[in-house]
Amino acid sequence: MKKIFAGLLAVAFGIVLLIGISLNTGLFGYNDSLPEDGAASHYISKDVNGKTDEVVFGETTGAETGSANMVTSVIANYRSFDTLGEVTVLFLAALGVSLLAGTMDKGRKRSGSGFILRTSARILFPLMLVTGIYIFTHGHLTPGGGFPGGSMIASSFLLLYLADESFRANVKGFKVAEGLAGTLYVAIGIVGLLAAGYFLVNFLPTGTVGNLLSAGIIPVVYVIIGLKVGSEITGIVADMFNEEVKA
Repeated sequence: MKKIFAGLLAVAFGIVLLIGISLNTGLFGYNDSLPEDGAASHYISKDVNGKTDEVVFGETTGAETGSANMVTSVIANYRSFDTLGEVTVLFLAALGVSLLAGTMDKGRKRSGSGFILRTSARILFPLMLVTGIYIFTHGHLTPGGGFPGGSMIASSFLLLYLADESFRANVKGFKVAEGLAGTLYVAIGIVGLLAAGYFLVNFLPTGTVGNLLSAGIIPVVYVIIGLKVGSEITGIVADMFNEEVKA
């Protein structure tokens, strides 16, 4: 039953993907061409807030996105709805692994690890965890964001799995965190729709460019993405390792 459900889910997602590709390539008579003077050129030329003044780190206030990271402005603001789709793709991947976990080949036993390896992993674990949190909480200020930060968090748990054959993560807790983060993402989009007329619009004050509390909803969205990505990838790792040690 799990294989049938996973197969139907993959087929449905493939159909949606093909429809999206066909629309963007004009196969059905529709061609979504970018405007000559689009959002990216506006941001690069530093006039997205309707002014021609240069955006100065630590001084400029009231900018359109308020983010010091140009890439973040695009990913978590101008095309935040598309980023929601990317997170959904990762969710489907995690769901597929979870559904297929019971059908994998069983019987492989993990080899034991030494005291030095286990101890070193436990020392590195909190450092990697904090680094991942730092990356997605500062994604609007420096290179980084929700996806790399969440991946770092998942890597810290992967390290524990590799170093200690007795380690088990709380998979149920990660699934709850994953679902809660996804719900919050959509909820923020709906609040933007009700408050400003657009789904996932940046409806909070953008503050001063370069400050931690700036860029409106962008840092909030990145924290949510970081937690969701970290939970989903950790869940995938946990499902794979838990399946490996079954007799």
